[in-house]
Amino acid sequence: MPETISSPAPSFDAIVVGSGPGGASVARELASRGLRVLILEQGSAAPLRGTLAQMARIAAIPGKGAFVHRDASLLVQGVNAGGSSSINFATAADPPLARFAALGIDLAPALASLRAELPIGPLPDALVGPAATRILQGALALGLDWRKLDKMIRPQLCRAGCWRCVYGCPFGAKWSARDFIDQACTHGAVLRDKARATRVLVNDGKAAGVDYVREGKLEQARAPLVVLAGGGVGSPRLLHGSGLRARASSLFSDPVLAVMGTVDGLDGGAEVPMAAGMRLDEAGISLADMTLPKPMYQAFTAQAGRFDRLFAHRRTLSLMVKIADRTGGAVGPRWVDKTLHQADRAKLARGEAMARAILARCGATHVFASHHFAAHPGGSVPIGDGVDASLQAGAAGLYVCDASVIPGPWGLPPTLTLLCLGTWLGRRLAR
Repeated sequence: MPETISSPAPSFDAIVVGSGPGGASVARELASRGLRVLILEQGSAAPLRGTLAQMARIAAIPGKGAFVHRDASLLVQGVNAGGSSSINFATAADPPLARFAALGIDLAPALASLRAELPIGPLPDALVGPAATRILQGALALGLDWRKLDKMIRPQLCRAGCWRCVYGCPFGAKWSARDFIDQACTHGAVLRDKARATRVLVNDGKAAGVDYVREGKLEQARAPLVVLAGGGVGSPRLLHGSGLRARASSLFSDPVLAVMGTVDGLDGGAEVPMAAGMRLDEAGISLADMTLPKPMYQAFTAQAGRFDRLFAHRRTLSLMVKIADRTGGAVGPRWVDKTLHQADRAKLARGEAMARAILARCGATHVFASHHFAAHPGGSVPIGDGVDASLQAGAAGLYVCDASVIPGPWGLPPTLTLLCLGTWLGRRLAR
């Protein structure tokens, strides 16, 4: 058990719990306007080295970054400085502005300023790998609206033939929320990593601070403004533990499956994933190329029982099929469970059929699909049911700003949306 607090709690103007895109953008806005900001991050802020071992510590610790559901599917999230943005595919999708405007949230100014500031755009041809190029050609030959996707990557620093995006880019090429954390700290914010928040302090209906555990000791920080940005799992759990929300919250997870096939003569396996793809927004289905590092590819082949493909990594085309799933399941105090509705399985089946058609056009053989997994937990404290239209939750001065507030099924890369939400909220709170 952590030791009891024995020293006076330090005071700040604001405490941000979590350092992913939502938390980092709020912290940057507040700190740049002179507020004294404390950022609490449960994971480590150690420099990214682009190794499998570090990525596993960030996203594969059971019960922390990885959760297995009753249907044996896997949910993963990044627990480190920068959140999942440290290990994501760096794909930028604009927020659905009309959807948020209908809730009274105008994200257009934040989107315009972020697009002008951040390295957002499609990859130059020289950085589109051979597998992504082959898939692009096959999809276009079928008449599909397959096009390059916007990436949050600095092309001048990116390296052709590199495979470290999902491991944590060590070259500074891939943008992550760590960039905004650094900027917040330049303006005086304090980052404490390996600090697990356990309870929001509330006095007379107003936020007053946070209890957290660091190095085995229970510590406390005081502030009249607290922003929870622990993600679709962390934020509802913290609200539960603070007596501000029911003990379980439903969620969406954006399930994904990989459809793979072998093409003789292909020399790939090391390139930026999701260089190009397509979206069927009305159907809630997205497809993209998804070349993964060899160990991750081999995990997929083993999971699917296709041991005959275990050493075909460089000759394999991989397609991602992602859907916007129905909200359901639950985030509990120590567990997460999100099994799929039959309608979700039908969406995945439709997307898989499209992926198989593309692979057939590419001349792929030995085609197989993985079991579904997910990496975008959200909707667990949605706007209108958990937070209001100002993102305030349960007490005056307490806000939530992460994927948990997204109202309803999603199916999109959430990074740019969360940056817009964090910028919007930070500017409002600073005023």
